[in-house]
Amino acid sequence: MPAYKAPLRDMRYVLYELMNGDELTSLPGFEDFSRDTIEAVLEEAAKLCEEVLQPINRSGDEEGCAFENGVVRTPKGFKEAYDTFREGGWTSIACDPAYGGQGLPAAVNTLVEEMICSSNLSFGMYPGLSHGAYVSLHGFGTEELKNTYLPKLVDGTWSGTMCLTEPHCGTDLGLLRTRAVPQNDGSCKITGTKIFISAGEHDLTENIIHLVLAKLPDAPKGVKGISLFLVPKYLVKPDGTLGPRNGVACGSIEHKMGIKASSTCVMNFDDAQGWLIGQPHKGMQAMFAMMNAERLAVGVQGLGLAEASYQGAANYARERLQGRSLSGVKYPDKPADPLIVHPDIRRMLLTQRATIEGSRALAVWAAKSLDVAKRHPDPAERAKAEDFIAVITPVVKALMTDLGFEATNLGMQVFGGHGFIREHGMEQFVRDCRISQIYEGANGVQALDLVGRKMPAHAGRYLRQVFHPISDHIAAKKADPALAEFITPLEKAFVRLQQATTFVAQKGMARPDEAGAAASDYLRLFGLTVLAYLWALMAEDCLPKQEQDAFYRAKVGTARFFMERLLPQTSGLLQAITSGAKTMMAFEEAAF
Repeated sequence: MPAYKAPLRDMRYVLYELMNGDELTSLPGFEDFSRDTIEAVLEEAAKLCEEVLQPINRSGDEEGCAFENGVVRTPKGFKEAYDTFREGGWTSIACDPAYGGQGLPAAVNTLVEEMICSSNLSFGMYPGLSHGAYVSLHGFGTEELKNTYLPKLVDGTWSGTMCLTEPHCGTDLGLLRTRAVPQNDGSCKITGTKIFISAGEHDLTENIIHLVLAKLPDAPKGVKGISLFLVPKYLVKPDGTLGPRNGVACGSIEHKMGIKASSTCVMNFDDAQGWLIGQPHKGMQAMFAMMNAERLAVGVQGLGLAEASYQGAANYARERLQGRSLSGVKYPDKPADPLIVHPDIRRMLLTQRATIEGSRALAVWAAKSLDVAKRHPDPAERAKAEDFIAVITPVVKALMTDLGFEATNLGMQVFGGHGFIREHGMEQFVRDCRISQIYEGANGVQALDLVGRKMPAHAGRYLRQVFHPISDHIAAKKADPALAEFITPLEKAFVRLQQATTFVAQKGMARPDEAGAAASDYLRLFGLTVLAYLWALMAEDCLPKQEQDAFYRAKVGTARFFMERLLPQTSGLLQAITSGAKTMMAFEEAAF
């Protein structure tokens, strides 16, 4: 398994030099989070991930979770690691201090999440799902529910899940059959079966709090009739201690391609006692608070695994002797040159690097916007940040997981045949990353959300929070010859994005299949253009500093590679988008 070192230098650069992280201390509640404090948090998180979580990543993958008599046992070392994680306060860093949280900025939590995903994604699933449950309960639960459950979720003594999917319905939640029957005491009896429930049963915490979508007897049809309920594994007594087992049990666990140390469960609810979260029939509103948080977190999973793969591939390419350089021997004292001399190896490594560093900048931009949307004193600034989050969430989720999977495949390719076998650990990154493109809304669904909901919303208001900064930057820097190699390709890509947006808006309004056919390519075009904007910002920032530090020289070189070798994809994407839906929809169904 490749050794992992947290990329703290680049994390500090993105947070403080690129995204002006010092501004966070001006937001109410963040006054005490100085740069020194944040850097200390990141350094401690790096130690935890490098020394505690990464060493049990491969063994956890090989052992997997065990299921016997309704009980799930996590792999060796996971319980001890979780106790260390919880005792260190890592379950609480982004939670409300009113419930025992530390209240750190989302921008910082995102970087910690990346380290966790790089070092041990399966482990990270357990506290990750708990935080999602925390978000929904914190936003929509009654004071009684919040006071009962949030402190234990925050300190990690209890964990959480989200229970959506059923055997007959995944994305189309309007078809769900789980029912909720009101009781005289104000609770409901929940009955139904949920599948693909990450962390649904395990041995890490004393209690598991399930957030369950179900329908009340008077529910309207479809998604407008869905309600959200809190269903604990163990009922909680008035004094806060655990009472009897509730009517919820794990029926089985899935045997999966990846994230094998994360339990993925079939959960059976049989007259389980639960409590309504939010308003009746408005469960999707509360659940989407959790789902949107999880979608941003899943994008970070793609980033984290790509980073781990890149580190392994770069180290191997420097050490592995294989062939001679095409331009002449580079290491005459050795029997062969290292892989790093070969152009195609460099192509793969630079592709990984360019997408990783661009994605990290995008993740922090999105996370910092979450902080602004929640805490900025100016309502107009909060509204703009909320609009940006709305449009960028499907892009972060889909683009960063697509790029993450591509990057982990490239990392495995650098190893050649050694990458395909388990001993080197590179194939695990590929397997673990693959699910990120599927869960929390498959990437095709994210693309449909972008073109079908976010693009037309409020006459394009959401789009302006991305388009205006790019347009303004191009206008401000276009005349600077020192930046031409970055601004010119950005401008061309942005023009293509505008053309594609016009095409999808016009054609999709008359024929929805046109928007559906274009959606995935449009999201990719959108995302690459956003990354190009971020790389233009990074290049401008680093150009004056490159003589003083190799870090900045590498940043400028990576920016050039992105602009010259990756961004030209936008031309083909525009051509594909404007070709329309005919070749897809006219194809005879019987011929498939």
